[in-house]
Amino acid sequence: MDPRNSAQDVVRCTLCQYSVAPMYCEVCLIHMCKDCVEKHLSDSSIVHKVVPLKQYLTTLNYPKCKKHPTKQCELHCEQCDIPICAQCISSKKHLRHIQKDILKTIESKTEKLEKDLQELEKFLYPKYKEIASNIPVQKADLSKNSQKLTTAIDKQGEVWHREIDTIITNLKSNVEEMESKHLPILNKQENEITHTVSKITRTITELKKLLNSKDVFLVSEYKSRIAEFRRLPPKLTVSLPNFRPQEIHTDQLIKQFGSLSALSFTTEEQDYSMPPQGAESSPPDRSLMDVPQVITAIDTGYRYGVYDVMCLNDTKVGTCGNDSMMKLFNLQGELVESIQTKSGNWPQNIAVTRSGDLVYTDRGDRAVNIVKNTQIQTVIRLQGWIPVSVCSTFSGDLLVVMDSDDYKQSKVVCYSGSTEKQSIQYDDKGQPLYSFGNTKHISTLALAET
Repeated sequence: MDPRNSAQDVVRCTLCQYSVAPMYCEVCLIHMCKDCVEKHLSDSSIVHKVVPLKQYLTTLNYPKCKKHPTKQCELHCEQCDIPICAQCISSKKHLRHIQKDILKTIESKTEKLEKDLQELEKFLYPKYKEIASNIPVQKADLSKNSQKLTTAIDKQGEVWHREIDTIITNLKSNVEEMESKHLPILNKQENEITHTVSKITRTITELKKLLNSKDVFLVSEYKSRIAEFRRLPPKLTVSLPNFRPQEIHTDQLIKQFGSLSALSFTTEEQDYSMPPQGAESSPPDRSLMDVPQVITAIDTGYRYGVYDVMCLNDTKVGTCGNDSMMKLFNLQGELVESIQTKSGNWPQNIAVTRSGDLVYTDRGDRAVNIVKNTQIQTVIRLQGWIPVSVCSTFSGDLLVVMDSDDYKQSKVVCYSGSTEKQSIQYDDKGQPLYSFGNTKHISTLALAET
């Protein structure tokens, strides 16, 4: 049996992967044969500590077997994913199972621990801190907005109070005006009647004197004025004004006064992509090459050339051309996947999101679409505008360059998912920032027109 292909194998060199490894580096946690030790020690970037494997093994605390507590586990069953001892093997319970030296398992687990630790320290922890740092900003915005709303409500209340006070003042003024018009008329009639009553009183006195008088001359000279007094003064009928208060409808008052829009919460999943192997929290400074190096020449098969190209990750390149098929190639130039656009139109421009998904613009469909696990989803649908190019920002938002239907205006719009966050079209003087009619390409660094 070839020991390299057997289920239970001896510890072999991690570097050459063939020779038996009697040595072990306690710093790099790898096994080595004697021939590879010198090569490993030549790496002066790390202070290595290479010891005989037997010496290293004597310092390890092998786990006790759960089935046989008096035995130590020196093997690991891959199928059961548990440490096992020699007595476990003799029991035939793990017959035909792949059994590995527990050191190899510990080595792989240690490597996984280191990767998890690095990802937590350099990526996840800063990401959570970044998310948490945004909450005080949101709280401040909430408080500021509440103060703004309260001020606006108070201001509207003052306007209403002024209007109501004005209405009350006008009504009182109207009452006083009506009284001032009516009172002189009543006073005039009262004076006239008083004067007539005085006349009647004098006439009554004179008539009584005549009746008691024996003077024939005075009685013969009497002229009756009864006809004059029979013409009674006109009866003045006045319809006095009254006040009819209207029923207060609170719902209508609320509509007229103004209302608050509903407070809403939206929960948006934040994409997190695994950092590439060896990635750091921030990319190191790298100088540009004087002469570009051709790694692979890729024949895309597009009849009229490539419209756009984008690196999806360290192993895939996305392309689009003069047909409805977007093609993904590996770095060897081999076609890995072909993706048909949702509408069947030619894609105008392609980009890649922070989570590694392909996104493209469709002029004919006025849409920006994203490809997730071979499924195409429309995230942005425009009206009156045509999407030209797209890119993803460091925060995961999408920047979309678009032209108006009449091709007389151009602008850049920032979207969070399908929600518009910001529109960039004019400078401080109200002049257009971008010309129209030219082909535009956008990245997180610049907007270029050709």
